[in-house]
Amino acid sequence: MSFPNDSRPLWRDPRRLRASWQSWISVEAQPSGPQWLQWVWTLLFSATLAIGFTVLSFVLNARVARWGSLDAWLFWYGKNLTVCLVIGVLIQILFTILIPRVGGRPGILRWPAWRRTAFFSGVPMLGVLLGWVPGMWLAGLGAWVRLDFNQGGKVLLFTAILSLGITLVLHFWFDAKKREIVAERRATEAQLRLLQGQIEPHFLFNTLANVHSLIDYDAPKAKAMLGAFTAYLRASLGGLRRESGPLEDELALADAYLRVLHTRMEDRLRFEIDASEEARRVPLPPMLLQPLVENAVHHGLEPKIEGGTVRVRAELQGGGLRVEVLDDGIGPGASRRGGNGMALANLRERLFAHYGDRATLTLTAADPGCRVTLWLPLDA
Repeated sequence: MSFPNDSRPLWRDPRRLRASWQSWISVEAQPSGPQWLQWVWTLLFSATLAIGFTVLSFVLNARVARWGSLDAWLFWYGKNLTVCLVIGVLIQILFTILIPRVGGRPGILRWPAWRRTAFFSGVPMLGVLLGWVPGMWLAGLGAWVRLDFNQGGKVLLFTAILSLGITLVLHFWFDAKKREIVAERRATEAQLRLLQGQIEPHFLFNTLANVHSLIDYDAPKAKAMLGAFTAYLRASLGGLRRESGPLEDELALADAYLRVLHTRMEDRLRFEIDASEEARRVPLPPMLLQPLVENAVHHGLEPKIEGGTVRVRAELQGGGLRVEVLDDGIGPGASRRGGNGMALANLRERLFAHYGDRATLTLTAADPGCRVTLWLPLDA
């Protein structure tokens, strides 16, 4: 099975729809859903904006006597909808052309705040300037836009003022929504990362109990276990304090964890960690790899009398980072201990928060054992 991709149709998956809407609002949110859905949001937003302009036109033109006329509402809504659609589609086209040419979302996120503000305010203003007059003509309001020699300057000035006003209103609205999305994402990530980074009580107590018992008859082994456990604590607690770090740090945490367990399980646990130098430098959110390694040992090898081997491999592949955790334990299925699903569900939420639906987490039978493959896009 594959995570976080969902087999449900898109229209029955509120989380993916909401993530797609957020990525339409703000470059801070990771892209999610098909590209055509971004155009749907543009059309829906234009249709909603047309309602506001229709109400505004009735108020400004004092059409009080016609407020009860459905035909009048539909007539003017149709006119406003045509203008809003022309402008909205034009703005979407401009963003679709310009964003890849300035480095995509990752490139824009590296810009200073003032440059992002100028870009995301300037493009809509340009779209209004270019689209207002054609929209008025298509709406059958060409008589209002007489571009003769005497009226051209007035129309241009009115268009510029209208563009600036609409752009400012939309800028403040989108900026407020962007701050809301960022705050929500950070709160969710903090909660999930705290849950992910919690040390399981049985691991903590079992390790300390083993150190205590080894001190009396095998002090060097107790010292080695305590050293590995100290390294594990340092790496895991450090991961809770930062938003991202290189894969090298995640591999060091996995190595310390496996060394602690190897001291306790001895020949029942063997492990290998193999990663290319390029893969080791890739940044990623902390504590993504650790739960996969824990699952491999706790749910795959510990229930097996003779134990087995855990292999961790990482390489760059297909424009992303591919990390594989393979064990030759009892394999996926009902025989694996409880809690496996909860850890994967938690990890699934973290992946979706960081990468949208572009990251994948695949769990398959390895015959014997289980293979978990994590793929993360590099451009995130």
